[in-house]
Amino acid sequence: QVQLVESGGGLVQPGGSLRLSCAASGSTLDYYAIGWFRQAPGKEREGVSCINIFGGATYWVDSVKGRFSISRDNAKKTVYLQMNSLAPEDTAVYFCARSIDNYCSGRVSAYDYWGQGTQVTVSS
Repeated sequence: QVQLVESGGGLVQPGGSLRLSCAASGSTLDYYAIGWFRQAPGKEREGVSCINIFGGATYWVDSVKGRFSISRDNAKKTVYLQMNSLAPEDTAVYFCARSIDNYCSGRVSAYDYWGQGTQVTVSS
């Protein structure tokens, strides 16, 4: 059974940084794109970033471009989301997910396995 476990969330002041990790068990990540999504209270889950099997990165949210960076370490079966210059509007639960068809998509339905989420709160 595939399991994804996020970690690295927490409370940070505006302008601070966090690095989220998505660790997989039960399956290799080598052949899958991995996406990061977030969901703020009262809002729909939105795609933030994705990394394909070749290490190519996609960022769907304009406000995170230049501040967030996604990477993967297949040997460790882990995908990372480095988040810098955090702002209050980045506050959300962040989820990682494994793609169904091995390519990046911003659609929730394109992913089959999800982690439980990690809370990121940006506040002074």
